[in-house]
Amino acid sequence: MKIEQYISQLLYRYQCVTVPGFGAFLTEIQSAKLDESTNSFFPPKKLVSFNPYIKNNDGLLANHLAKEEKINYEVAVSVIQTEVDTWRKSIQEFGQLTFKNIGGFSLNAENNLVFVPSEQINYLKESFGLSPFVSPVVKREESKREEYKEIVEVLEEKVPIAFTPEKRKNYSFLKYAAVVLVSLAITGGVGYKLYQNYEQNIAQETLLVEQNVQKKVNQKIQEATFFIENPLPSVTLTIPSDKMPYHVVAGAFSIESNADNLLVRLNKLGYHAKKITANKYGLHPVLYGSYSSYKEAYKAMKEIQQTDNPKAWLLIEEF
Repeated sequence: MKIEQYISQLLYRYQCVTVPGFGAFLTEIQSAKLDESTNSFFPPKKLVSFNPYIKNNDGLLANHLAKEEKINYEVAVSVIQTEVDTWRKSIQEFGQLTFKNIGGFSLNAENNLVFVPSEQINYLKESFGLSPFVSPVVKREESKREEYKEIVEVLEEKVPIAFTPEKRKNYSFLKYAAVVLVSLAITGGVGYKLYQNYEQNIAQETLLVEQNVQKKVNQKIQEATFFIENPLPSVTLTIPSDKMPYHVVAGAFSIESNADNLLVRLNKLGYHAKKITANKYGLHPVLYGSYSSYKEAYKAMKEIQQTDNPKAWLLIEEF
């Protein structure tokens, strides 16, 4: 398989095309140039060079070959390696190798590989359709120049050029007009400045008056004394507290069913009894009731101790 045609295709699009295990073809853009010795014009072009030290596989040539030949990537890499081995044998046997539209390889006296690019093709796409051309030589006729020079000199002698000085017009009235304009400008500037100063003075005086008035008003308010002849009597409001941290305890039971039985009995007796959650010791307290003040709770406890349960006790805790 001739892979040099695929190398040639890639040189149009890329600056570096690497052949794994062989080397890399590099391109560099050369500007248009002129050969003055032959009057030849050459369009911009890509110069192709070869670097034998860049041999790593960058995947560019293998992927392009696989796509064009409709084979997988691994097969394309194997094809390239086989072709490279063929090139090396050809160079060793014949001393040279030629790639169409790319260039030729040969061995020098030191047995080093030398590359000579082909001049038959230009890989710069922007120069497509442009070719070198030779321009005809433009000759300057010195005799004609001398003839024209003599004619001009004769004409200058026959037709002298005279310069007529232009009369100077009197523009003295403009000086007076300028003086008047300058005077008006100065007067206007001074008047505008005075007007600005006047406005600033008025604004400052207005601010001072306002500040003095406000100061006097504040002083009168501070000195004023208000008297109420018939004041309303004070009213003391007692706001009931939602918190009821004082509790009269009937008992605390490790068995919850015993606590439930006591709760039923106390409710039947008319107490607002309730059972609270077990404490940290695992006991279930049953309460006769809860109160917002200590005085009220203590009084209830004393009554309960006298009438129902001498062992009732007081618990102070917020739930």
